[in-house]
Amino acid sequence: MTIRNEMAQLSRLAAPIILTQLSMMGMGVADTVMAGHVSAGDLAGVALGANLYWPITFLCTGVLMALTPTVAHLHGARAQGSAGEVARQAAWLAVVFGVLLTVGFQQAAPVYALLGVDAEAVPVALAYLDAISWGVIPLLGYSILRYLCEGMSWTIPAMAIAFGGLVLKIPLNYLFIHGFDAGVVKVPALGGPGCGWASALIMWVELVAMVLVVVQSRMRVTGVFARWSWPDLPAIARLIKLGVPIGLTGFLEFGMFSVVALLVGRFGVESVAAHQIAMNLGGITFMVPMAIGIAASIRIGFHVGGRQLPAARRSAVIAVGVVAAFACVGAVLVTLFRGGIAALYTSDVGVLVLAAELMLFVAIWQLVDATQAAAIGALRGFKDTRVPMLIALLSYWGVGMPVGTAFGFGWIPTEGFTGVRGFWIGYCAALLCAAVVLLSRLVWLMRRDERVLAFAGR
Repeated sequence: MTIRNEMAQLSRLAAPIILTQLSMMGMGVADTVMAGHVSAGDLAGVALGANLYWPITFLCTGVLMALTPTVAHLHGARAQGSAGEVARQAAWLAVVFGVLLTVGFQQAAPVYALLGVDAEAVPVALAYLDAISWGVIPLLGYSILRYLCEGMSWTIPAMAIAFGGLVLKIPLNYLFIHGFDAGVVKVPALGGPGCGWASALIMWVELVAMVLVVVQSRMRVTGVFARWSWPDLPAIARLIKLGVPIGLTGFLEFGMFSVVALLVGRFGVESVAAHQIAMNLGGITFMVPMAIGIAASIRIGFHVGGRQLPAARRSAVIAVGVVAAFACVGAVLVTLFRGGIAALYTSDVGVLVLAAELMLFVAIWQLVDATQAAAIGALRGFKDTRVPMLIALLSYWGVGMPVGTAFGFGWIPTEGFTGVRGFWIGYCAALLCAAVVLLSRLVWLMRRDERVLAFAGR
């Protein structure tokens, strides 16, 4: 296959994933914008709630993401009929995760007390978590079916459903935030926590939609709903062995971001709001390299499953090159238009000025964040997940957190780079470390076919 053909295949897979991720990110943007126009306290509360909810949820969906390379390898080996059984075993994991997370999020008050965040935002954060916790179980079920489809190189269903969820998000947010009174039907005005109820409802709708797609489409070949399966402990153990490092890698990254967001709460609602706006923009720009990384994982898994190792290496190199080019363009655009972008989120002058300043860090970090996203996606396609997890631990908690804390709390007395700005220096240091080491690991692995085949046999 030529380079042009491989780029076309990556683009075909990545384009729907990009739209899927942007739609999902758009829901967070909708929460930020709509809560921000209620009050700075509501915006800060929703941000604090989301920064506890999403890293822990991503840890669980990351474990389930073991389905994507596993199914991709089966697809490449022309063994699609075995994919349904793998998904059914993943469902047992999802049930356990879902129950634990639902209960845990509803008992989150001690976390905020321990961190000592601004008391004004805590009641909103707790109410938001109580609401969105009811969407955990359907989110995990939806994720299983999404990863099954993506492993079979079919990324369009998740795109269509996620876009539909985004379309529903804005009116449902408005309904729950501001309330509705039509006499017989009344919905109380909930403010920021209404965003959580809207999200939970959408997660149930998306699960139903994904079930209908899988049942009535070419995905029937996987036999996922063909029969009932009791837990198969060896099969579940294989998923855990592959998936836990994936989940922990995401958790270590997003966990650092979220802990920082919670620590920024010590600096007041203005800093929290500006930080959340900059993080939203960083998340949006990250969706493209993340999607290309997922597409690379699918393509590499397919090639390795079919024992086409040169094609797998080509997919990895092309993916890294594409995201590097995107990151350069994105950094320039963010730098040029940061003031106008910040104004879309808030009319509070103090928040706007600080957010525009933090966006300069967004421009810097995406240059390296994009590269590490492509590298880690490629490594997952090779089923190399344990070492990337250790790299994430080193980068985010061995480099990023200490550097950010030292600058943020003024332990390194650098004028103008303390407070929230200092923590963004830590972000950039962590991502630079991750990009360099992950790329080195990818280059090392691509030169060792015997190691690649050993991973494939897991």
